[in-house]
Order: sequence, then C-alpha cells, then structure tokens
Amino acid sequence: MSREPLTLGKPFEKKVLFSLGVVSSGRMLHTAGITARDANGDLVGAGDMRAQVEQCFSNLGDVLEAANASFGDVVKYTIYTTDIALFDSTTRDIRFPFFVDRPASTLIEVSRLIDPGMLVEIEAIACLGES
Repeated sequence: MSREPLTLGKPFEKKVLFSLGVVSSGRMLHTAGITARDANGDLVGAGDMRAQVEQCFSNLGDVLEAANASFGDVVKYTIYTTDIALFDSTTRDIRFPFFVDRPASTLIEVSRLIDPGMLVEIEAIACLGES
C-alpha cells in the first residue's frame, strides 16, 4: 500500500488534524455511514455528541478490523453532524487518535440524520494495499 499525505507548506496546516489531500494506491475500502448504534442496532448516547462520536469510531474500528485494516489506513473521512459547533467543542480530544498520518477530512452540518436522535455519522475510505 502506498499512502502519502500532501503538505502545501501553509501555516494553518499545522493547526488541523487532517491533510488537504492524500495520494494512495492499492485496494480501497469505502465504508457506509457509520452511526452510533450498538451491536443490537440500538442508538447509543441519544443527545450526547461525545458518546455518539466514541461509538461511531468504535464501530468504524470494527469495520476496519474486518477488512484487515486500521485507522492508519484511512485516507479520507467524511463526517456529518447536526451541530458543527457542538461537535468541534466537545469531541476534538477523542477524535485526535483516529486521525493517524493526517487523512483528508470533510465536516458537513446537516439538518437531520436517519434517526432523529443521531447527532453524527462518519464515512471513511481506507487504502488496503495490493491484493
């Protein structure tokens, strides 16, 4: 697998967890939108952004493991949230460990997710290497 985050030399790049672009090669894993559901499909942390983000990354970790991958293989996140300000102010410290080697990332505020109690949904693209 080849994975190289791009660095443009702009000062703000040192302040963010992500890269503006990642060049990769090999087989790719594209996840569905990962939500804060437990193994039975029940919503975890209704109304609690922090609990939902933790559960989303835990569920994403399960998907990556099933594909013999890790968070270090993620080259792109797309994160949907119903409240960007709350997401940013309450979850930065718990998100940091999952942004291994500065993947590209997009954060989008939406009016609602599939379940009205959901506050966040995370998609990932991971580079799995050659088959």
